[in-house]
Formats: sequence, structure tokens, C-alpha cells
Amino acid sequence: MNVEDLMTGGSVLPITRWGEPVMHAPTTPVTVFDEELTQLARDMFATMGASQGVGLAATQVGQGISMFVFMCPDDDDVMHAGVVCNPVVTLPDLKDRNLEEGEEGCLSFPGAYEELARPDHAVCHGQDVEGNAIEVVGTGLLARCLQHETDHLSGIVFGDRLNGKRRRSLRKKAEEMAYRYPADWPISEKLPFDPEQHR
Repeated sequence: MNVEDLMTGGSVLPITRWGEPVMHAPTTPVTVFDEELTQLARDMFATMGASQGVGLAATQVGQGISMFVFMCPDDDDVMHAGVVCNPVVTLPDLKDRNLEEGEEGCLSFPGAYEELARPDHAVCHGQDVEGNAIEVVGTGLLARCLQHETDHLSGIVFGDRLNGKRRRSLRKKAEEMAYRYPADWPISEKLPFDPEQHR
């Protein structure tokens, strides 16, 4: 199945927020590759598009299964899109690893960003929605995305990888922006920025 076929026919779902148990627990492997799974992928693409994200894990729509979708550029600004079930990310050996400090955010902790160093190259192996083996090679933002989404499926949010000072900064930024994100966002649209809220 072409990934383009999964980018239509989906419904926008509310995004699950940090603090919900599904966000902080390891997921269950995908073992049944059926129409229900395909429809979930369509819904996740629709939700990711509505929230203007580059990746979305199943846990972020309340499903505790090992799957994520992505539509993200690599280091050469080439756009990559797909679905990965049961992902395993491989990073370069320590001697070959180049850490790239970059701003990172999360749709499940909306409105807040913080600097986090991650390897700038990642290889992700898994399965597509039909159970076929796939490989995604990521550089730049795509490498960050593959690591971020696979973390979600292990019950790890990127705030877990920050030191105390940066974690507090992230939490403060999220609290300041919380008024913009209704409980059912992105079904309900993000509210406009209000300077009065930041005086």
C-alpha cells in the first residue's frame, strides 16, 4: 500500500497529553495487520496534519500499540513519509556518533520547546501497515523524529531526557501556552496568541 493512500480518509482525533498513563508505559507490539490498523494509520495522518506535526505515535491518540506515522524532512530537505510498526532504532557507535543540539517539542505537550542533543543519524527498522519489513534512514530532523517517536513507544517523553533546569523551563513554557490548546485539540483549533496572557 502506498503511503499516499493512507493520507486520505482519516478522521482527526484528540491528542493525548503527557501525564496520561498510556504516554508513560511501554507499548504492545503490533501482531495483526488488518483494516482496523490501516484506518488508525489514516486517522493518525489526519491528526498529525491538523496539528502541523512531523511525527505522531499511537500513544498520542490513546492507543498503546507500537506504531507511529511521520512526514518529515531530512538533512537535505527531502520529505519522507510513512508508517512504522514495531520500530527498532539503531544509532551510530559512540566513536562515530555526532550529537546535534536542536530545539525539540511534542504535540502531547503543546506550545513548549527546549534544546536537546540527539545523534544526527538514525536507522529505523520495522514493518509497514501490511506487515512488510521496512527500513527508514534518517538524517537531521528526520533522525530526531525517528528517535522521538520510538521513545514514545517505550513510554519515554522527550522531557525525560532533559536535565532538571531544562525540564522546569519546558514545563513553564507549556503552562504559559496551555490556554491556546483546547482539551480536544486539534479537533478544536488552537486559539490565537494573546499578548495579555504574557504580561
